[in-house]
Amino acid sequence: MNKKTRNWIIAAAAVVVIGGGGGYAVMNNYLGNNVEIESVLPTQAAANTEASSTPTAEAATAGGAIAEDQLNGAWNIADTSKVYFSVTTSQEEVNFVDDQVSGTWDVNVGDAAQMKGSGAIEVDAIDSGNAQRDDHIKSDDYFQMSKFPQATFTANAFDGLPKEWTEGQVYDFKMDGTLTVKGIEKPVTFDAKVSYQGGKLLLSGATVVTFEDFGLENPHSVVLSTENEINVRLELTLEK
Repeated sequence: MNKKTRNWIIAAAAVVVIGGGGGYAVMNNYLGNNVEIESVLPTQAAANTEASSTPTAEAATAGGAIAEDQLNGAWNIADTSKVYFSVTTSQEEVNFVDDQVSGTWDVNVGDAAQMKGSGAIEVDAIDSGNAQRDDHIKSDDYFQMSKFPQATFTANAFDGLPKEWTEGQVYDFKMDGTLTVKGIEKPVTFDAKVSYQGGKLLLSGATVVTFEDFGLENPHSVVLSTENEINVRLELTLEK
C-alpha cells in the first residue's frame, strides 16, 4: 500500500468517526416522514380500516335512504382523490402521496357481481416531501417511471356492500383485484369503507404488499433499515 492510498483511508476513517453524528442526521433527514395521511371520511380515524359485514357505528350524521338510481351507474374518481403508500423504517413510518389519480367505479347495488372498477396513478406525481428520495423512487431502481409511467389497480369483486344505503352511513366491505406496478401484477384485497354523502361516494381502503411482490429490494443502510411490507391506502372521492 502506497503512502497516498494509506492517507486516503485514514482520512475516510476520521470522517466516519468524527462525523458519525452528522452522517446519521443526513440519513435521518433523507428518510424522515413529511406527509400526513388524510382520510376522505372525516368521522373515522385514518388507521381504522378493519372490515366488517355490518354497517359501522359512524352513522351519527346519517340521513334518509338513497334511491338505487342515485347509486347505480358509472362514477369517476375526482381530482381531490389521493393514493398513499407507506414504509416503516427503524426510525419511523414514511408516507408517500400521489394526487394524480384517475379511474371509474361502475356501481350496481342490486348485483355486486356486475360491479367493476379501475384506477391509475401517475408515477411522476409521487411525493414524500423529499425531492432526492422521490427521484430515487421513480428511477429504474424502483418504479422505472421512464418505462412504466403509471401504476394501476383493477377491481373485480366487491363483498359486503348492502343493497340499501342511507345518506352519511359508512359501510365496510372488501374489494378484490389486481395491483400492477412496473408491469408486474399482484392480486390484492382492500379492506375498505364507503359512504354516500352530498351526491358523492367517499371510499377509503387499505391493503399490504411487499417489495418482493414487485421484484424490488427494500431499502437499507448501515444507519437505517426498512421493513419489507408496503402499506397502500386509497382515499378516493367519486362523482357522477
